[in-house]
Amino acid sequence: MTAVSEQIGNWLAEFTRQPKAEPWLQELRDAGFQRFAELGFPTTHDEEWRFTNVAPIARATFRVARSNRVVGPPAGVRELSPNALLSGSALFDQSAFVALNTAFLHGITVIEVPAGAVIDQPIQITHDIPEGPNAVAVHPRTLILVGANAQCTIVETFQGAGAYFTNAVTEIVAGQGAVVDHYKVQQESRQAYHIATMQVTLGRSANFSSHSISLGGALVRNDANATLSEGTEATLNGLYLVNGTQHIDNHTVIDHAKPHGTSHELYKGILDGKANAVFNGRIIVRKDAQKTDSKQTNKNLVLSDDAVINTKPELQILADDVRCTHGATIGQLDAEAAFYLQSRGIGRKEARSMLTYAFAQDIIDRIKVPALKESLEKTLFEKFHEHAQ
Repeated sequence: MTAVSEQIGNWLAEFTRQPKAEPWLQELRDAGFQRFAELGFPTTHDEEWRFTNVAPIARATFRVARSNRVVGPPAGVRELSPNALLSGSALFDQSAFVALNTAFLHGITVIEVPAGAVIDQPIQITHDIPEGPNAVAVHPRTLILVGANAQCTIVETFQGAGAYFTNAVTEIVAGQGAVVDHYKVQQESRQAYHIATMQVTLGRSANFSSHSISLGGALVRNDANATLSEGTEATLNGLYLVNGTQHIDNHTVIDHAKPHGTSHELYKGILDGKANAVFNGRIIVRKDAQKTDSKQTNKNLVLSDDAVINTKPELQILADDVRCTHGATIGQLDAEAAFYLQSRGIGRKEARSMLTYAFAQDIIDRIKVPALKESLEKTLFEKFHEHAQ
């Protein structure tokens, strides 16, 4: 038996172990597993995975479990039947991990924000991964349908202890004129694997922003994909902190499918120890997407000689009346700023901590949910202060 067939066989055993679902769901699961078996796990020979080796996930044996999911829908928001998932947009034909998620669909979260509704309180979705004697795999699936001209805030949190594998898919479909503010906070165990796909489809003149904060995990891959309509504005921001032997890979795709779209993207990374990070940001401007305005920036602060960052901003422009820019920087702490702080009586380690915190603060300051912003500020302060000791 080859290594690939053994890996598929392990997941097949888990697939057949789960109870049969109602016909529409079982059909979707069967199709998902069939596609996963055809694709297999990606390898470093695949261009999209060139710098991220998922062999540790492929080789491991997991028992499929459910995350302890807590959904806090405020007034005006309702949970729908899982069969609404069929209207989602995350197709599994090209992604082995989305296909695998589809094969193990259960505990599906489907939330609807009615047209015209203005939801003042955040929609909280928390995934707490259970710790047990065996390594588990959880496949949370979330679909959020936001009606025309509705406004809402979504906060997704992933947390847990021990060794496990999270394979999450989140789909957001926003109607014409909708305003959606999305946050994802990943604070998982340093022994955990985390693979996540966010697929966003935006209607005409919609306004969408997402902030991805990655603080944990041994191996992390975040795929964030957004398709824009005419007059749509989209923002994808991210902050990732890695040290030790952590590895994180952020892949983003912003697809300007229609004219007069605007997109902004800022991802900032802090690397220490022997950590590895990847940023691959692709902006696609379709032939008919004239008057597109797009800006993408990736900035990295490397604190160790052993840390490695691979950054690859991409522009694919098929229209001629556009304004698009992209750029990436990799640097160390500002020596002059550190000297200035030390000249004022601040110790070298404490100065380093303050400057690192300031680099991260740029992303945290963009968070509009006060409780979340305060919590992350405290987490970062403690993390950098501890590192300075």
